[in-house]
Amino acid sequence: MTPSRDPLPETVEVVVIGGGLAGLTQAIALARHGISVAVIDREDPARALGAGFDGRVSAIALASQRMLDAIGLWPHVAEAQPMWDIRVSDGDSLLFVHYDHRDIGDAPFGYLVENRVLRQAQQAAIAGLPNLHLAAPMAAARIDFGPAGSGRPAAVELADGRVIRARLVIGADGRQSAVRSGAGIRTTGWDYDQAGIVCTVAHELPHEGVAQERFLPAGPFAILPMTDDADGRHRSSLVWVEPTATAAAIMALPDAAFDAEMRRRFGDGYGDAHVTGPRWSYPLSFSHAERYAGHRMVLVGDAAHGIHPIAGQGLNLGLRDVAALTEVLVEAQRLGLDIGREDVLDRYVRWRRVDTLVVSAIMDGLTRLFSTTAAPVRIARDLGLGLVDRIRPLKKVFMRHAMGDLGSLPRLLRGERV
Repeated sequence: MTPSRDPLPETVEVVVIGGGLAGLTQAIALARHGISVAVIDREDPARALGAGFDGRVSAIALASQRMLDAIGLWPHVAEAQPMWDIRVSDGDSLLFVHYDHRDIGDAPFGYLVENRVLRQAQQAAIAGLPNLHLAAPMAAARIDFGPAGSGRPAAVELADGRVIRARLVIGADGRQSAVRSGAGIRTTGWDYDQAGIVCTVAHELPHEGVAQERFLPAGPFAILPMTDDADGRHRSSLVWVEPTATAAAIMALPDAAFDAEMRRRFGDGYGDAHVTGPRWSYPLSFSHAERYAGHRMVLVGDAAHGIHPIAGQGLNLGLRDVAALTEVLVEAQRLGLDIGREDVLDRYVRWRRVDTLVVSAIMDGLTRLFSTTAAPVRIARDLGLGLVDRIRPLKKVFMRHAMGDLGSLPRLLRGERV
């Protein structure tokens, strides 16, 4: 790691550890509302912006997109594919669920955006925020949260010896969060013994903005619509889940054999299709922190909860954390309160815990339900898909959930500044 010597103030109001999609968005949201922030990230931004760093595409729910627009990040998103329809099917069953955006309005369910494009937008957004300071690549060597209940700020010592003091430290440093472990917070979790294979597929026929989630015996097979490439070729992102050993064997195949395995599952509804560009593979697991906050520290995103990528809810959960925490901190600061106090942070914890637990349980349950090949279970779930497709009030609830529009929404998710 090459040490960063970017100018950093000795004191800020908030230090964010982790400059990924959730962490840097959190910093941007706070800085837009007048709170001074320093972001410490181990990753070199130049490497993170490279085409080979991360091949994933994120489904940004409509409510999440409204928040990104409200904090000035969305105008920097260079390309985004609207998600007009969602189709959920169970293997080769004739029963399925089809969500059509026109059943509830004119807006799409959300947008599909390459993670690389989101990172580029983040870097463009922070350029106009003088109260946001980024140190990267840089590690936090030690964090002193101070005595519980004291008015003393937290002290973050960087790997190069510099020390930054802040009222609050936000852990946005992923599933292996050093902030979380440093605060003594335990997690509940398990490994699914699955891996997600990610690649981009170029195909002959247009996708019409339809996202498909096919549940195959080995795991979900998601086809996510992307924008056309520079040559006008139609593209979709593939998230292909297999047992860990099978995924490793598939990843080791030469290009032609990998393409053949992909096409066996992809079907012929898109015409001629082939993989374009590199492929990636990621292990899949579940984790949940027993606490989201403590004295002068709070967790957001995967540091608080990591879920299976089924239905693409992981990043949206993190962005809902960002929206809620921003509202809590901005309102507390306006009242002259110490934003690092546990009683201030408790409002964020209460706001987010129920939503997170419910979504996590549903995603884990769906993963297990659709991983079962027993005939009675498959018949029951196929009938369930068919019923959801025909019961319009229930179907609309699921559609609103896909848009992120259910529950008590923070103002940012409604597209409003705090």
